[in-house]
Amino acid sequence: MTAIEIATATTPTAPARTSRRRGLVRQLIDSKKALTGLILLAVFAFLALLAPVLAPGDPSLINSTGSQTPSAAHWLGTTAKGQDVLALTLWGARSSLFVGFTVGLVATAVAIVVGLASAYFDRVVDDALTLVTNVFLLLPGLPLLIILAAFLPPGTSTVILVLVVTGWAGSARVLRAQAKSIRGKDFVAAAVVTGERPLRIMFREILPNMASVVMTTLLGCVIFGIGAQAGLEFLGLGDSSVVSWGTNLYWASNDGALMTGAWWAFVPSGLCIALVAFALALVNYAVDEITNPRLRNRRARRERRG
Repeated sequence: MTAIEIATATTPTAPARTSRRRGLVRQLIDSKKALTGLILLAVFAFLALLAPVLAPGDPSLINSTGSQTPSAAHWLGTTAKGQDVLALTLWGARSSLFVGFTVGLVATAVAIVVGLASAYFDRVVDDALTLVTNVFLLLPGLPLLIILAAFLPPGTSTVILVLVVTGWAGSARVLRAQAKSIRGKDFVAAAVVTGERPLRIMFREILPNMASVVMTTLLGCVIFGIGAQAGLEFLGLGDSSVVSWGTNLYWASNDGALMTGAWWAFVPSGLCIALVAFALALVNYAVDEITNPRLRNRRARRERRG
């Protein structure tokens, strides 16, 4: 059998890949966990997009109606500076979701490139990229985040850069291991023999077979981005002039909301962070349940018993 015949016999066809992707999407829609998570995310995205309509004007504007409890005039009360908490929460969703999903996409993209290159090229390239990955894994995450955020100019772009720099290495290690296992498959060897270019093999042959791992990695990076941004800004290392869930918590802490019992100043932003992370975790678990044979078999047995 010639190399071309081997490639034809072992390389997954385009219809097969499309069918596999459609099957994953259909199973996600059928999954109650994934559907619940996606609905929650859609609600938050919808509210963030409509923030200028639902709460027009500058949400950080200071006025004299400070520390008011929730009422008909202010559904979630006001801060010690008189800012409407509902407006701060809605506008904060725009920044927090933008940073979280941007960090997730960029960190996952970096992890994919490093993981695929390391798995495909082997030897010198693999050793060099593995060394760089290990260095970033060994560096303590929180101190590195604090140092970078403290010495770089404040702003949303700085927060994104800091979180990407500190958040890609673990994902790259996972993707490299997965790509290594696929690198030894017959259809990849056949593509190499037939003279396919390395980039095409990595992104057209190996990457599509890692879709579930990539999606899980992306969701994990988004959760990291939202939580880490809130943590940095709560410590005062972000741009305090930007309205986000993290800066809402920072100003609530500075104004002594915890000590005065003004729970409405910090609960909404904290609850939003928790709910978005919960929604992403539900989707992540559903993807793992669908793609992991052990979890899939357990789910099938549970459904049969039910």
